[in-house]
Amino acid sequence: MTKRDQLVAVIGLGYVGLPLAIGLAEVGHTVIGLDIEPRRVERLNRGESHIPDVPGEAVSRSVRAGRFRATTNADELRAPDAIFICVPTPFDANRAPDLSFIRSAAESIQPRLRQGHLIVLESTTYPGTTEEVLQPMLETSGLRAGIDFDLAFVPERIDPGQVESKGWTIINTPKVVGGLTPEGSRRAAELLATMGAPVHVVSSPRAAEMAKLLENTFRSVNIALVNELALLCERMHIDIWEVIGAAATKPYGFMPFRPGPGVGGHCIPVDPLYLSWKAREFDFHTNFINLATQVNEDMPYHVIDLITRGLSRQGRALDGARVLVLGVAFKRDIDDARNSPAERIIELLIGHGASVAYHDPHVPRFRVGGDVFHRKRETFECVPLTDETLARTDCVVIVTGHTAIDYNHITTQVKLIVDTCNAVPRDATTRDNIVRLGTPNQ
Repeated sequence: MTKRDQLVAVIGLGYVGLPLAIGLAEVGHTVIGLDIEPRRVERLNRGESHIPDVPGEAVSRSVRAGRFRATTNADELRAPDAIFICVPTPFDANRAPDLSFIRSAAESIQPRLRQGHLIVLESTTYPGTTEEVLQPMLETSGLRAGIDFDLAFVPERIDPGQVESKGWTIINTPKVVGGLTPEGSRRAAELLATMGAPVHVVSSPRAAEMAKLLENTFRSVNIALVNELALLCERMHIDIWEVIGAAATKPYGFMPFRPGPGVGGHCIPVDPLYLSWKAREFDFHTNFINLATQVNEDMPYHVIDLITRGLSRQGRALDGARVLVLGVAFKRDIDDARNSPAERIIELLIGHGASVAYHDPHVPRFRVGGDVFHRKRETFECVPLTDETLARTDCVVIVTGHTAIDYNHITTQVKLIVDTCNAVPRDATTRDNIVRLGTPNQ
């Protein structure tokens, strides 16, 4: 067997699993993708992609070459040389880690585990999960990790929507590998290295798990810092966006982070909570992490305050106002709305009596509620962004600044815009119908 002709299985064909599966297939491996959604499996086997960063042509090419196929049949896990677990790891209502998807994947593998298997967990989780949760579940098969089969953790490093702008893909992004044993590290590193990117090996799965949490906790803390400074700048009549632009001219020692209505996605709102939860087991309180989470989670409430004040200046109350939310994806120019701050903002708007609609060119449907903030679970349909829609709107709230939207035109059509992400062109700042987060004259 050569390094480039292994049979690999990938459990979970979402934002992490599909790029990995197609990346491995395109360098010569044969990949079986396992997913619980039959419609997704059918689309993939037709050569269609449901992930914007994975071109449909790449999927089709791999399917035609016989290098990739998708299935819902877990019995397919017996044959592969390596199995990657790429399933979601959300938190529950009490902000504790929800490992149900990892446990389900382990239950699928366990009765099909055999001598020589390489099992790689790629789902982001707290340090210790690979050894404390996954390993014991797999070893109920009677096989022993590090002796009968190899086990490793590899952090996912997917940045949705940045393939075209920054060029970082599954193929060229450096990988980190932490194996249970040196042999497990070697096998996982050699397999991933066939895609071409450098591979950095650490001493253990928990070191690799911690590295992933450090990467995203770093972002969470710095976003919280700039969010807090944005609130201060509003009070001090300073433009935070001007300040960030000035600081970013320094060629060393500074990295620009930008404020916004909160944080979203599959990593930044979740990963720090995983680390804080695990830290309590060691009588350790992650003060920076907890404070950053608090600041970021408070931002949607500040957005509501900006909306309320903006409407008040125009003689309107939020109760009964017609509010259009622009952008519900968690970041610009993607279709991923997981943990988007738009959900909390919409829930709070409804709670204050507003009539809410949304427009997002990338997200045709958006679900909110089902929690203590809004008990009713509702699915909103994207409304067309027409002059008629804008004319019926009392306030437009820009949560995510998609580049396909003409914000300059919108400023001329509506009574009030609350811009939470600096999407409105700067030459429109002087218009009295614009409220921009982090700027004076609020």
